[in-house]
Amino acid sequence: MSAPHSTTATPAIEVLSPSKEAWRVFRRNKAAMLGLVLLAVVIFTMLLGPTLYPVPPFDIVAAPFTGPFENAQVPLGTDYLGRDILAGMAVGGRATLLVGLAAAAITVTIGLTIGALAGYFGGWVDEALSRFTEIFQVMPSLLFAMVLMTLFNPSLLTAIIAIGMVTWTSTARLARAEFMRLRKLEYVSAARALGASPIRLMVREILPNAAPPLIVSATLIIGVAILFEAGLSFLGLSDPNVMSWGLMIGSNRKYVLDAWWAVTFPGIAIFLTVLAVSLVGDGLNDALNPKMHQR
Repeated sequence: MSAPHSTTATPAIEVLSPSKEAWRVFRRNKAAMLGLVLLAVVIFTMLLGPTLYPVPPFDIVAAPFTGPFENAQVPLGTDYLGRDILAGMAVGGRATLLVGLAAAAITVTIGLTIGALAGYFGGWVDEALSRFTEIFQVMPSLLFAMVLMTLFNPSLLTAIIAIGMVTWTSTARLARAEFMRLRKLEYVSAARALGASPIRLMVREILPNAAPPLIVSATLIIGVAILFEAGLSFLGLSDPNVMSWGLMIGSNRKYVLDAWWAVTFPGIAIFLTVLAVSLVGDGLNDALNPKMHQR
């Protein structure tokens, strides 16, 4: 009698969807998860801070230059006018994050439009749009933003537009490179042969495959926009009627030796927020990069 054949069960290989695979790679990045937690804390503070600590940020609540933990009513102290630092921290994050998100949206819109047209059509369109991009690229970004803020009434909207107008060039160059690379692939040529219009090819065929690096770029631009807003506020080119972390630093910059806490605490908040956004951006870069999945 022949010996019975032994059969070994082959373990099933789990095939994850692209979104689940991206989340798996992102979750394994400890730095990215730390950034996500920090960002969640900032957003939580932005949304619920004014409710949990309902003190108007512009009200004078104690003596000027009250130090941290000297008065229980103002745990983080007061600025040169006697305004509550903690109240400004709780409310100021809203304007700071709003500037970052809105300016990043303008940046991606302008950069993606110009880069997509230049990369897809090539030729004289690419030449003209590339030269137009280079004009903005060689301009001093902060100086150009300062000019825009000076020409128009300083406000939150003006700051958003000014920052968006000076930070779109890198996104345009990235989009141009991606569209120029993807337009030559077979699936785009097949769709073109079937009669798809250029708009459909760019939006339906090329853009979904060019989205991952653009998403990462947009994430990092949020941090750049937050730093830009802080820089403009430090120079006194922000809306004095809207509390933001940058405004807190700018209004107290002359008294940094007398009230270091009035500048340090909002500065730490900006630092942690930009750090969190950068860590999340790096994690997205790994998660949306197919080569990292293969590793």
